[in-house]
Amino acid sequence: MRSTYDYAIVRVVPRVERGEFVNVGVILSCSGSGFLKARVELGPAAVAALHALAPELDIEQIRSSLAAIPMICAGGPQAGAIGALSVRERFHWLVAPRSTSLQTSAVHTGRCQDLDAALDCVFDRMVRR
Repeated sequence: MRSTYDYAIVRVVPRVERGEFVNVGVILSCSGSGFLKARVELGPAAVAALHALAPELDIEQIRSSLAAIPMICAGGPQAGAIGALSVRERFHWLVAPRSTSLQTSAVHTGRCQDLDAALDCVFDRMVRR
């Protein structure tokens, strides 16, 4: 059986006023299956690209902020008050527009038979390319 899912790309925007960004993750949700997961990675290539755009950027602060995304997806007490929200509410909170150094793309839709495989596929295509 195929599932319809929504996803957004997680981006680091070192200088919001310039609009430049580096893709560092994916958040994927299927409310019908209760599925909400994220994969984030700030590897050496992404760090080099970010330093080229903004040498003063605090990479450790970015890593710390990115680590919260999968935790919020998992829900529960470790995610704070947001962790008590439904899967759909947590997804919409995560992808809400922001004017900060961590942003998400517009939400896109897809269909698949395996949600974990879809997350891996989108991540490989949009982050690791």
